[in-house]
Order: sequence, then C-alpha cells, then structure tokens
Amino acid sequence: MRQDGPDGVDTLPGLTVGTPGAPAGCRRTLVERARWQWRPADGGDPAARAEEFLAAHGLPLHDLARPAGRHDAAGMCGAALYVSAAAGAALVGAPAGAANPVTGLPEVAVVVYGHGPGTPPGAAVAATGAPATPWWRGAFAESWTPRQHADAVTAVRAAIGRGDVYQVNVVGHAAARYTGDPLPALSRLAALPGARYGGTLAGAGWAIGCASPETLVELTDGRLITRPIKGTRPATAAGRAELLASAKERAEHVMIVDLERNDLARVARTGSVRVDDLFAVRRWCDLWQAESTVSAAVADGLGLADLLRAVCPGGSVTGAPKLAALDRIAALEPVGRGASMGALGWVAPGRIDLGLTIRTAAVDAERVHVWAGGGITWGSDPDAEVAEAAAKAAPVRATLVGG
Repeated sequence: MRQDGPDGVDTLPGLTVGTPGAPAGCRRTLVERARWQWRPADGGDPAARAEEFLAAHGLPLHDLARPAGRHDAAGMCGAALYVSAAAGAALVGAPAGAANPVTGLPEVAVVVYGHGPGTPPGAAVAATGAPATPWWRGAFAESWTPRQHADAVTAVRAAIGRGDVYQVNVVGHAAARYTGDPLPALSRLAALPGARYGGTLAGAGWAIGCASPETLVELTDGRLITRPIKGTRPATAAGRAELLASAKERAEHVMIVDLERNDLARVARTGSVRVDDLFAVRRWCDLWQAESTVSAAVADGLGLADLLRAVCPGGSVTGAPKLAALDRIAALEPVGRGASMGALGWVAPGRIDLGLTIRTAAVDAERVHVWAGGGITWGSDPDAEVAEAAAKAAPVRATLVGG
C-alpha cells in the first residue's frame, strides 16, 4: 500500500485542524501523523484500502459495533476522511462521470491525527513564516448556461416519463481564477450559518472548504444516523409556509428518505431502521430546507469499508434508483463534481461523523471551484430548478469574494 506523508504544510499556510467532526476538546493539540490519498490510476478498492491504512496507524475500524476504548490523550485521536462523489460512484460500480475539474485533488484522502503540543490561535502564516498573501478572486465562469442547465432538467423529466428513473440530482459547476492565500476565504465559507459540517481540509496544491448542513452518516453509541435534505425555499415566513405546503417537495423528499432507509438497512441490524423525524424545516443561511432523520442499529462486524459502500454517494445528491440516477448524471453533467456531493468528516473507533459535501468549494493552484444543483422529479419546472441552484450557490460565492 502506497503511503503519503504529510504534505499540506509544504504548499499552503498552516492552520489548526479544521476538519468537520474533529473533537472540539482536541483541535488545538492535533498533529498530523500520516496521510494517504487515492486516485483511480492507483487501482484497488479505495474503501478497503482506507480501512487498512487506518488500522495500520492505530485506528481499527473493522467492527464499528464494538465499543470504543478510553480516549488516549497521548495516542492517536482519529482521522479526517474525504471521499469524492466519483469515488463513491466507483464503490457501487457506477460510471464516474466527467473528469474532476480541480487539478491535483485526490478522490479519497485520509489524514491521521495524534495529540501533540497545542497550537496558539492567530493569523495564518505561510510555511516560510511570512504573512498570508491577500486573497483576490476573479469572476466565476459557468460550465453550462442557464439554458443548458434547464435542458438537462428536461432530459431528466423525459427519463422519468420513460420509467428509467424516479428522481435525479443535477449539479452545475463554476470556476474563477484567484491569487493569494485561499484558506481564510475557505474558513469564512466554513463559518456560514447552519453549517453543521463547516470545515476545511488541505493537501499539496489543493484545499476544500465546506459549509454543509447535511449529515451523510453518523455513528454514535452503536447507532447509525443519516439526515437527508430535500426541498428549498427562501427563509421567509411565506417561504416556510410554501415549503411545508408543497406536494412536489414532499414527494421528492419522501422518495429520498425511502432510499436512505434502504441504504442503512444493508448495514443495520434487521428490523432496526426507523424514521425519527420527517420533513422538519431547518435554516441554512437565507434558505429553508426540509430535513429528515433516519437511524438504525449498526450490525455486528460492520467495517468502515462496507459502510462507505452502502452510503456513498449520498442518495440526496444522486436520486432513485441510485444506480440508474448515476448513469443519468454521468451522461448529463459536463464537468465532474470534484469535491462536491461527496463525504467529509471525522472517523475514529466508536465514532464516525461524515457530512455530505454540498455548499462546498475547492481550490487548486489557479482556480476556486463551486457546485450547486437540486433533485429533479416529474413535477420539476426547469427554470425554477435553475433558480434554486443559483440560490444555493449565492452564499458560497459571496464568502469567496475577492478584496
């Protein structure tokens, strides 16, 4: 197994660990111990290899039902885990779709952290110790026009009419040139209101900033939890009432809840899957969104690799049936999903907390990339879907403004 050493500090300014889900009491004392990254050219099963890498570095995740031991303040704490949408598609045997637009970004990254001396708070500085370079961002260039986006929605509706699929999530991409240090901008993104999985992850020549409100999968006290989000309206009183009253949004939402129930049932104790909360309205920035909570008891002997195969890529950003939806996505989207619509968070024995990377941006050496989309059903209006994607992208783009 190839093993990559720590590399983020060589190319990007240092920062305290900002990975979503990292234990709050440990963040100032975490030190990177080992790193592994995967790209399709590396071959092998990335989920199995990630599980093996973690075990080799003191983080056994072969049996998630086994109670965790006491937290060792002198040993390994846990690991950041990133799995792209393309890697998730590969795990279920679906086409990966268009190429990743973020140069150098791996499809899977695992960063193992132990405990070390505390890192004092303060402004980010470059690896040389110099002050961070001011951030400037140019105008975003869309990867498709509003008309092309609407045409993709129409194509999905045609596929639904033929009975090929019930729902497909369609995602667009935009990129802008930048100069300077990207990490402060990505950290601002991570701090957006409602960002349950607000955080960052960086490597050699790339970085991700996430402001996601959505739980892909959480493991706490032997119970698996997912919180799919489907349904969006402006965060006004009228918008909330409209969301609650929308038969189209509720049907789209329930369809994905059923998909998530089936995904969890594959890795849960028989009969333990339940819907704890259905169509609850939550706020993210200036939007209302409908969220449900689905949970299940973890099956004995379930390992991380099998869990990732069951839940990746997330149902709320693919569609139903999942494999048929992924086929449509690969055929329709002109640019790869890159860092978006994947998973980012924290894994450790007895505890997993992975967010779905919606409301996410990524940078390479020259460009900052953003994505946004929505679920398409037979009742979708193409122009309304284009407007909804723009509304989701607006707060992300606003935090990345140059100055």
